Amino acid sequence: MTENTNTPKTVPQYTAKDFASGRDVRWCPGCGDYSVLAQIQRTFPQILAEYGQVKENIVFISGIGCSSRLPYYMDTYGFHTIHGRATAIASGVKVANPELSVWVATGDGDCLSIGGNHFIHLLRRNIDVNILLFNNRIYGLTKGQASPTSEHGKVTKSSPFGSIEYPVNPVSLALGMEGSFIARSMDKDPKHLQQMILRCYQHYGTTLLEILQNCVIFNDGAYNLYTNKETRDEHVIYIENEKPLVFGKNKEKGIKLDGWKPVLIDLNDGKHSISDCLVHDETSKDLAFILSSFIDNPLLPLPLGVFLARRRNRYEVEMENQIEMAKEKYGAGKIEELLKGSSSWEIK
Repeated sequence: MTENTNTPKTVPQYTAKDFASGRDVRWCPGCGDYSVLAQIQRTFPQILAEYGQVKENIVFISGIGCSSRLPYYMDTYGFHTIHGRATAIASGVKVANPELSVWVATGDGDCLSIGGNHFIHLLRRNIDVNILLFNNRIYGLTKGQASPTSEHGKVTKSSPFGSIEYPVNPVSLALGMEGSFIARSMDKDPKHLQQMILRCYQHYGTTLLEILQNCVIFNDGAYNLYTNKETRDEHVIYIENEKPLVFGKNKEKGIKLDGWKPVLIDLNDGKHSISDCLVHDETSKDLAFILSSFIDNPLLPLPLGVFLARRRNRYEVEMENQIEMAKEKYGAGKIEELLKGSSSWEIK
């Protein structure tokens, strides 16, 4: 969460319209990006009112892709950068301007392919940057090639006989890189998505919010099992801190652990009760890893919510502390002395 020491005495009362740039939104009709944009614009008035912020302290940064057009449509500061580099540039923006609330809009291709290296190092550094990862399991802007999150066997324009690669699991990857806040939501669950955006803002450090998003042109229906009214209750589980893992239309199903293995149980079979269910602890990295593996098992529901939320030191704060310590020990340096100093080499 951004710690602003220059909060004005009177904070404007914002509405969603105050965050709409007025530019024509150029996504395909029916694209899930419209919903993501709408939930961001609806959530930020609440965020700024609650925390006494102004929208001039908000900046959205993106790379390349359909999702990366988002800064054009937000009436905040923004920067549409180059392919895969949004997280690197966002890191620099935050370190140089600690008072800003920095957000990255990126896609599964932009972030996890060409931008994968920058992504993982932002997570381990824990710079106070919020990553909104739009995951439609396809390259949309470049017209339908397999992306890092496309399923094994997926037939696309770049894999006409089925992809022979196995997909990246963004949540598991983020956990492996010591991410301090990792969550998942969907474009077709507006209220939940708003809650997750708010949780991102509140966190102290890097946040990753994976947003399952539908591409109506090149991968339509990728998440139908989790979004259709007829099937979603049986295939989605909302994970909440300190609450048991139960799901189903009538909350008749649960998850328990058999050792480290998650097991589906029937709460109406007379053998099990809700007390047998695993209770979520969003501070447990081990549990977060188990939950992240559910997506690989068709017998288990898809978890939505906060997988992990742990506080740890932030890079930019430690950097400032280190600079101040060096100044106290050696004094403030001068650029002229550095350029004219004796640390040079003569090449013969």
